[in-house]
Amino acid sequence: MPPVNTFPLQLRFGDEDSYGHVNNVRFVQFLEDARVHLMSGSRPEGSFMDLIDPDQYTLVGRQEIEYLAPLNFSTTPAAVDLWVTAVGGSSFDLGYAVRDRVAAEGSSTSAIAATTMVLVSRTTGRPVRLSDAQRGILLSWQGPAVPFRRARAR
Repeated sequence: MPPVNTFPLQLRFGDEDSYGHVNNVRFVQFLEDARVHLMSGSRPEGSFMDLIDPDQYTLVGRQEIEYLAPLNFSTTPAAVDLWVTAVGGSSFDLGYAVRDRVAAEGSSTSAIAATTMVLVSRTTGRPVRLSDAQRGILLSWQGPAVPFRRARAR
């Protein structure tokens, strides 16, 4: 599964819990950090956030994480791979892999995850259709479905 975007992740000693591995709650923050970098990062075509009207914002509609192996503290940066798995009318799905190091060779995947994001109007609180430009950027990051062991119900 070739990632579209890989974000380095500097673990902190305080990320570990009493069991000696990174706590599951921290993984949600890792996904958020990667998502914010992807959405607001500068690219020749602009960032996704540049294309959002001031009256709009994105909300997490759904999130799923499957933990595959413990992630332990290391001074070597870990990584979050991030890509788009689907684009709908007002929502889009993201796929992630959290790995124990940035270099793909020799790395171990600690978790895979998926998030559904929804574009919403601040005024009405209702979903807003994605524009063609927004869809174009999202589709440029498209990759495969997240290979969960248990199939997602749709």
